[in-house]
Amino acid sequence: MNKTIDTKALDKIIKQTVAAVERGKSQIFEIYEAARGEMDNIAKDVYAMKQQAAAIICKVDELERKVRRSRLRLMEVSRNFHIYCEQDVKTAYEEASQLQVDLAVAREQEQNMRRQRNDLEHRLKVLKETVAKAESLATLVGSALAAMGTQMENVLVQVESMQQRQLFGAKIIKAQEEERRRVAREIHDGPAQTMANIVFRAEVCERLIETDLTRSKAELKDLREQVRFCIKEVRKIIFDLRPMTLDDLGLVPTIRRTLDTLRDRTGISVDLRVMGEEKRLDSHVEISFFRIIQEALTNVEKHAKASSVIVRIEFMTKTASAIIEDNGVGFDTAENVGSESFGLMGMWERMSLLNGEINLSSKKGQGTRIAVKVPL
Repeated sequence: MNKTIDTKALDKIIKQTVAAVERGKSQIFEIYEAARGEMDNIAKDVYAMKQQAAAIICKVDELERKVRRSRLRLMEVSRNFHIYCEQDVKTAYEEASQLQVDLAVAREQEQNMRRQRNDLEHRLKVLKETVAKAESLATLVGSALAAMGTQMENVLVQVESMQQRQLFGAKIIKAQEEERRRVAREIHDGPAQTMANIVFRAEVCERLIETDLTRSKAELKDLREQVRFCIKEVRKIIFDLRPMTLDDLGLVPTIRRTLDTLRDRTGISVDLRVMGEEKRLDSHVEISFFRIIQEALTNVEKHAKASSVIVRIEFMTKTASAIIEDNGVGFDTAENVGSESFGLMGMWERMSLLNGEINLSSKKGQGTRIAVKVPL
């Protein structure tokens, strides 16, 4: 009786400890990944803002020179009224007035850009500190978890059944995907940082309406195109975070859309082959398949230099499998397995949580083949 009680108590302690550390690790990595992504985006924005600021400063300098010349011209025309006609005076005055307006608008643009740049640089500094802290914490937690896993692996095998491990893995995946869905909803519903420039240009248009209607119309036309582009980019981000077609239509239509997007964006020839009777899988299984195929296609686009990629999905009674194969440059698996650039660790982690299998084969100059299989 005592032995049974000790086993259950040990089982409970191990589960609580591992679960707590895993949750902490997952949260830290989520913070790190989000902060790192935001930091990279802001760094790009800072660079772009500096380029725009440099351009507007040059524009202000040029306008100031033109204003000085226009003033001298106006003084000359006014002083020598007997030489110049009334139309010359009027033209000189209008040119000087318009240049003054253009200069005022440009100076306001410069001030706004300086404020936005300073704002972005401050945010970038804060994010760098957050990323450094999160990376340090992730390393410490990862080391602690690795040590704990080494010491408790045999005990976990004895006290935890296969079904419980599957449920635990499914809960982790579901929690991760719920977080992705939440972030996608926030981006979709809230204002994006890229809208700041659109708002700024709208303010400029408001001022130009009173002075230069033709130019304001041109600005509004360009502004409309920027809004359309922004909407397109936001929709792309939402799809990357959590494709709604995966919930609504299932795995195969989502993979088909992803392949079509890859083909349209890169020109790579794509081929999707579905074997067996297509059916909906459990949500956590579908998202794992999708993320693995998505990661593999990302590697094809970024690293493989391939001209074609084939995705084969097979549905069977007790298993589901997928094969992603390209004709790219390939790589030495002994040197690159575990490398962050290929994202293999994420693939293996998802498959291990589902008690699935993943096999990777690649050689330099002979393309890459990734095969995954999970029990249903």
